[in-house]
Amino acid sequence: MDSAPARHTGQGGTGPAGGTAGTAAVRRSVTAIHPPRRPSADPARPLVRPHRVRRRDGVFPLLTVDALAAVLTTTALARPGAALPAEAAAPIAVLAAALHAQAGLYRPRLAPSALLELPAMAGRAAVLWCGAAAVVAAAAPGQALGWPALLSAVCLQILLTCTGRGFVNRFRRRSARLRPASALVVGPGAGASAVAAALHGRPEYGLRPVGLADTGAAEEASGSVPVLATHEDIRRAVIQNSVLHAVFTRPPEADERTASLVRLFHDHGCRLWLADPAGTAKVTGMRVAQPADQLWGYAVQPLLPRPSRPVERWVKRAVDGLLAAIALIAAAPVMGLCALAVRISDGPGVIFRQERAGLYGRPFTLLKFRTLRADEHESATRWTVAGDHRMSPVGSFLRKSSLDELPQLWNVVRGDMSLVGPRPERPFFVAKFAAVHPGYEARHRMPVGITGLAQINGLRGDTSIEDRARFDNHYIDTWSLWQDLWILARTAASFFRFRLGGS
Repeated sequence: MDSAPARHTGQGGTGPAGGTAGTAAVRRSVTAIHPPRRPSADPARPLVRPHRVRRRDGVFPLLTVDALAAVLTTTALARPGAALPAEAAAPIAVLAAALHAQAGLYRPRLAPSALLELPAMAGRAAVLWCGAAAVVAAAAPGQALGWPALLSAVCLQILLTCTGRGFVNRFRRRSARLRPASALVVGPGAGASAVAAALHGRPEYGLRPVGLADTGAAEEASGSVPVLATHEDIRRAVIQNSVLHAVFTRPPEADERTASLVRLFHDHGCRLWLADPAGTAKVTGMRVAQPADQLWGYAVQPLLPRPSRPVERWVKRAVDGLLAAIALIAAAPVMGLCALAVRISDGPGVIFRQERAGLYGRPFTLLKFRTLRADEHESATRWTVAGDHRMSPVGSFLRKSSLDELPQLWNVVRGDMSLVGPRPERPFFVAKFAAVHPGYEARHRMPVGITGLAQINGLRGDTSIEDRARFDNHYIDTWSLWQDLWILARTAASFFRFRLGGS
């Protein structure tokens, strides 16, 4: 269980204080956004990630020209009797794409330039073909690639790649000018207005500002761009204008209100950018795109999430399923004894089912051994049952020993949960905590788990929600397979009253 409501800290609401002339001016300016045609969404709605919008600036065109350049270069070197056959084109193309991805050449940019990317492409082409030459020399020493052939391959691939990327960038600039994407500028004061004016006057960047989300003191609208004062106004503008881009003028973590907007934009498939109108932004932990990008002289970079690492996440899911299945088989006798004890002590209804919020807020049914009889409303809205006089000695033992959570292994096998992750909570409390703690919703970026970083640090039962959310988000930001194994080892050690090392 989480902390008691009395321990909750933070401030509810993010809107500016009312009653001032500035607020009235903002309210008048918001009328440029049409009112919603449907009733307002319930703030306690499930936090399910909607379908992503397909963007025209995807990586597929760049991948195509890079692979085609590698294939054409390989074909040019493949002669009858040569040690480099035409069949080598496919693996060389894959390696070329991997090297370009490692160099960040597929990251989104507002002002792409193939010439600025030329040094990175040249270095990767040299590495690729030197490696290919080494493989050929090892496989067929008599047919090794000479220096002239090696130099020709590097130069040809650079030429073809640079030319192909130049055509792609030119087509994108033309398309962006003809069909700009809707964008919101997020930030306080004159800096955000300056960035919005630059986007409005330079259509080649492909972003059409439809609103200014002022996160500082409310100000009058600038020109034809309405100022959005509240979270609901921003959400409405994102939906009705099909906003695909959000341009921040200072780091999102600068204040709670700005940070709370990241989740909103992320849920609606928006791409996030950081423009620095003052030229002094220092972003800790963000990946800076290389080569440098700019928006009419303002330094700009994409705010990229932590790499998803799909292979590692697939391995995590496979390890979860395998270990949970083994644990279910090994714990079957113990679970049988627990079920029998509950049945004898408390009567029928051994398994307790409760709705919890999982990955991206999707609800699922969590399984536990029943330790207390409670009606549906009480179980969904009551914070803690620790010390309840209705709990039998068997139920109290199961809760203190955590044996009541053994059925959750089946949730892991089903894919509802992971072995390691943020603890799932009931939707009623998810909505309540999210309104108080801006970082609470971000916990749902990762599948929920039976144990987690917060739990091994003693944040169980009646403990601080703020602390638990901070530990959970730190776990997600620094996630690795090794960290999962470490948390499992610490959990097993604490279960047997034996602690390993320090935290």
